[in-house]
Amino acid sequence: MTNALHTSSLTSLPLLARGKVRDNYAVGNDRILMVASDRISAFDVIMGEPIPGKGELLTHMALFWFGRLAHLCPNHLTGELPESVVSSAEVQQVVGRSMLVKRLKPIPVEAVVRGYLAGSGWKEYQQTQAVCGVPLPKGLTNASRLPQPIYTPAAKAEAGEHDENITYERTVEIAGADIAARIRDVSIALYKEAAKIALAKGLIIADTKFEFGLDENGDVVLMDEVLTPDSSRYWPVEGYEDAQREGRNPPSFDKQFLRDWLEQVRIHGKPWDKTPPAPRLPQEVVEKTAAKYREALERLTA
Repeated sequence: MTNALHTSSLTSLPLLARGKVRDNYAVGNDRILMVASDRISAFDVIMGEPIPGKGELLTHMALFWFGRLAHLCPNHLTGELPESVVSSAEVQQVVGRSMLVKRLKPIPVEAVVRGYLAGSGWKEYQQTQAVCGVPLPKGLTNASRLPQPIYTPAAKAEAGEHDENITYERTVEIAGADIAARIRDVSIALYKEAAKIALAKGLIIADTKFEFGLDENGDVVLMDEVLTPDSSRYWPVEGYEDAQREGRNPPSFDKQFLRDWLEQVRIHGKPWDKTPPAPRLPQEVVEKTAAKYREALERLTA
């Protein structure tokens, strides 16, 4: 792994936007260079300390899944080398951690699919016996496997705001009936295929989110990242049943370790209020988070 890259600083291309993790640069009018930094966010707040190697791991895993799922939905990859569009002095900032992709019209819906009850879904179920308007059977517990995967979309929020869970009907209002149905059906198909592949490697994908855009022909295209530990909840098969029986979260290969630490940390004797600035991450937390991302990739690609 290279040295940590918290923020890229390319000058050979115009900067379009900086997200929680990715820095996007314009390449002409039809392409975008997406640089995955080593930044990490939790509760929609970017941490001050990077996770060394994280951007490369995310990119490697996203490319793995784009390749395995290409038969289900077209994606935004151009197949061109990212380092071919920057100056020689900037190659080190992009090599191994970037994707050169088609410029699309983003659809402002987070396409979330859940195969298990966890996180905000579990909290909502306890109150309403449903998630995003999808009714669920009684008697489910934390981390329960659902009878079948459910589609529980969210509205994409502005930077610094929390994404908001919405109903399917609301996605129809946002994107139109045809596109909303296409996103829902493709997302469930992508999740089912990925879950099957991951399970054969000893990993459970509890839930994930996809993002889509429209190309020049109005076709739906899979974009951004796909099935990385930043956008998905990965659990090892071993230990899952014990954790579920005890009502606790299974061990995970995603940001849950960081979230759990942040929930417990105290600042001047009080819990962190989940607004910037974030607490400083100890070296141990940085290293353990990096190790969890690394193990997820190694299991998948072994």
